[in-house]
Amino acid sequence: MYSISKKIKIGKKALLQKDKFINEEAIPAAITRFVCCECGHENTVEISPYQSGFPIFQIYHDNKVLSKSELLNNQMINETSQRMQHYGELTVNDLPTLYFGTQCTACQAHYFCVFGYGEWQPGLEILKISGIWEYQELE
Repeated sequence: MYSISKKIKIGKKALLQKDKFINEEAIPAAITRFVCCECGHENTVEISPYQSGFPIFQIYHDNKVLSKSELLNNQMINETSQRMQHYGELTVNDLPTLYFGTQCTACQAHYFCVFGYGEWQPGLEILKISGIWEYQELE
């Protein structure tokens, strides 16, 4: 799990085994699998609430890695509703939104994971993975 700081080009979206975890399903970690778009290898991703990931703002701030429109067009995030603007202008399901980079353990293809985690309503914590996309670093 690593942060991404160079410009990237988004590729195919990987097939995810499970993308939504509710309450205890995410504690101590949400564990899912994705299939590599390049070699077909099944990889495991483990997301620990309040420990995994980096703020999505780092990706679109000043178009550093991706633009807001690229994130929206690839359906990685949505515009945040007015009542939840304190989480930022772009989120997954109006939840605090994070991302991380990972690699296929077989062929080393690079992947970009975006997820939101937080309290959806009192007593209901949700971890929602919007997806895992293959990416290429641009020169």
